[in-house]
Amino acid sequence: MGGARTLAAAVVAATATLAARRVLDLAPPGGADRWTRTNHGGEPVSMLEGPAVALGLVAGSAVSGGEPRERAATVLACAGAGAFGVLDDLAEDTTHSTKGLRGHLGALAQGRLTTGGLKVLGIGTTSLLAAAVGTRRRGGAVGHATDVAVNGALIAGTANLVNLLDLRPGRALKASALLAAPLVGCAGGQVGALVGASAASAPADLGARDMLGDGGANALGAFVGTRWALCAPRPVRLLALAGVAGLTLASERVSFSAVIERTPWLRRIDQAGRRAADVPPEDREAASDEGPTA
Repeated sequence: MGGARTLAAAVVAATATLAARRVLDLAPPGGADRWTRTNHGGEPVSMLEGPAVALGLVAGSAVSGGEPRERAATVLACAGAGAFGVLDDLAEDTTHSTKGLRGHLGALAQGRLTTGGLKVLGIGTTSLLAAAVGTRRRGGAVGHATDVAVNGALIAGTANLVNLLDLRPGRALKASALLAAPLVGCAGGQVGALVGASAASAPADLGARDMLGDGGANALGAFVGTRWALCAPRPVRLLALAGVAGLTLASERVSFSAVIERTPWLRRIDQAGRRAADVPPEDREAASDEGPTA
């Protein structure tokens, strides 16, 4: 039964992602130019992948089986993160150079609400609501409130962290899959939604035709964060939250892309599946010297 639910979630998520992407491509809200950005290589890419992936995750999670409250929490977290992420993608104020979580929080402290600040507040609120819906009551009121707060912070923090990785083709998709892999035994049906949505969007993402943008990356991160929040025991959740917070703070000072480029095994994972044009010549030569691969 678990395998059937996982497969159903994957199929529904993939189908919904592909269908949404097709519909959005035929009639992009506001016109195609509004959804077009320039990637790291100077090429135009579409952000329509983002809302399509968010819709795929929501649809797949809704049919994934398991406890209704956990499904509802996952749907709420993904929908909220995707919606506020798309809002930031489309309505970002480019007249101010406010960047990063610290920048948006700093603007809020000064009484200036940026679209990024609105996204932080919105995802924080929907993440906390999702945690309140999905967190099982264990012990007294104080312990439950603590669990909800930790879970909400973990969902929101992971949504932001995955978004920070959406700087190269396929990177956020791979990071989400790796982060969700330890949870297969606990939430296989739910993880099927991630597999389906990612598989449907990967060809265009890796081919540098689409990008997730904040809408897709935040939704992916919220999905992963929700699964950790609702599956892992409290000590593991606290460690996960500390790790997410540490990486987020580090991102304000350290370039993740630079770290990945300096670390051979991370670089190989990062470049796997990309177009040859997106892989540095020296790495293409090294791969060819290793002989043919399957």
